Amino acid sequence: MKKVMWWFAVLGLLAAPAAAQIKTSPLFIIERSKNANVVHYDARLTADGKLDPKEPVIAYWVLLAKDGRREELSWIEKKKAYGFDIKPDPSGKGYKMTLVGDPQRKITVKKEGDDVRAEGVIDGRPAVLEKIYIKASAGLTGPKVHYIELNGRDLQTGGKRYQKIVPK
Repeated sequence: MKKVMWWFAVLGLLAAPAAAQIKTSPLFIIERSKNANVVHYDARLTADGKLDPKEPVIAYWVLLAKDGRREELSWIEKKKAYGFDIKPDPSGKGYKMTLVGDPQRKITVKKEGDDVRAEGVIDGRPAVLEKIYIKASAGLTGPKVHYIELNGRDLQTGGKRYQKIVPK
């Protein structure tokens, strides 16, 4: 029995450095009018600093309305609201990402130098996406979205970019 326990301990020590080699870098957040809880989207990087091909982006809650702890998205949240689809960009320069809640909006996740970012179009200009704000209220069949705000930085000028989208 002691020999089995010793092997588990050795395997645990060998696995720990591999897990520690994965780093994350913030991409953007989604804030909502419902409460202070925020969904974070982070890029996962391998030990050599490249986007992790197995899981280049992760999403999770930061429960600011409670105690600030991190919590994984539920299955239904991934499928209906905050999940995403991500595929390698055919150019080989990053990944193409779409959010479940807005599948028409294309986001490119890529690393340039030491900078990892989510790029998209904000108010007709290429920009780095930093924050999405959703103003919604409770409805009989689920939340009713009143408007969505996109915030980021212009890729060419570095200036702030903003767009308010009102669903029809």
